[in-house]
Amino acid sequence: MSLGKFFVKSPERMKWIDGNLVEKTGMKFKHGLAQSKLARYWRINKDSSGQGGEVFTETLCRTAQQNRRHDVAYITPELLPPSGNFTAFSQSFSLIAEVALPEDSGEDLFAKAQEYLESGCQEVWLLFPEARLVFVNAAGQGWRLFNANEVVNTQIILPGFSIAVSELLA
Repeated sequence: MSLGKFFVKSPERMKWIDGNLVEKTGMKFKHGLAQSKLARYWRINKDSSGQGGEVFTETLCRTAQQNRRHDVAYITPELLPPSGNFTAFSQSFSLIAEVALPEDSGEDLFAKAQEYLESGCQEVWLLFPEARLVFVNAAGQGWRLFNANEVVNTQIILPGFSIAVSELLA
């Protein structure tokens, strides 16, 4: 399948990685719970703060290397297309979170995060539900680790947002 065809109509349970179609192994309970909680909390924060923009789950975006489908993302109001409608976003979103599955390679997740940062993303979160860890990289500031007994907060995007790691990854 060409990238163009994938862009228009991506097959169920498939993702495009480095020019190849790869089958998704399926979301686990903790993965899905962390994804839905984070999307809900980011949405509540952006609505209550009046910051605008929008929160998405599993939406295609274009990086400098390929198309990616993130777990959760926030797009700032200034980057949101006027129609609010798109098949795939033309760059990385402003704030992106990836939630690790047990079979995911940490090295691959950090490489994906770096790809997002090199493609316009300003802040990336990597959630590890099984280990109850969150890593955050705000462009140019390096990685910060948040453990189960700590509160994780946004560094650049969605200012003022914070949540206990134990609540997010319960």
